[in-house]
Amino acid sequence: MPRLGTIDPATAEPAAKALLDKVERALGVTPNMMRAMASSPAVLEAYLAFGGALAKGRLGAGLREQIALVTAVENACDYCYAAHHVLGARAGVSPADLAAGGHAGAADPKEAAALRFARTVLRSKGFVSDEDLAEVRAAGYGDGEIGEIIGAVALNSFTNWFNSVGRTEIDFPVVPLPEPTPAGA
Repeated sequence: MPRLGTIDPATAEPAAKALLDKVERALGVTPNMMRAMASSPAVLEAYLAFGGALAKGRLGAGLREQIALVTAVENACDYCYAAHHVLGARAGVSPADLAAGGHAGAADPKEAAALRFARTVLRSKGFVSDEDLAEVRAAGYGDGEIGEIIGAVALNSFTNWFNSVGRTEIDFPVVPLPEPTPAGA
């Protein structure tokens, strides 16, 4: 049962309604997570601004969705894992890469390197080794892209924790959350 309430866009206060209407226009739906965030328009606005800023960056939408899948698995967020399967498919991520994404896998070696780095950032709480940084750079990522990978991990960790605390009701097709890949595997 959800522990944080959701806001009905039809009866929301003006600031929340404006943000929820923006979500509806962008996605065609208003997910429960954003309805819950709208309890504090500041929280929803911050989330939308951070995501919007990253969308203008160098990393493509598909890779950002795959990073979201890795983050959801590492943080055990079933809501985000389900949501990012839908959003990843919309962004053009193949079914095979959607299935592999939670385990930092991808058909493209460069994308796989970004996903492994994202997982390492999560597991190390940001204290990556020089070797980890050298590996993602060797795959072709510069400092700007590395910053965006870290940003995507941070944004998705926020949504994972928000949904875990709130026990947000999943309003996407449920996809079973896999166990994280063991360290060193």
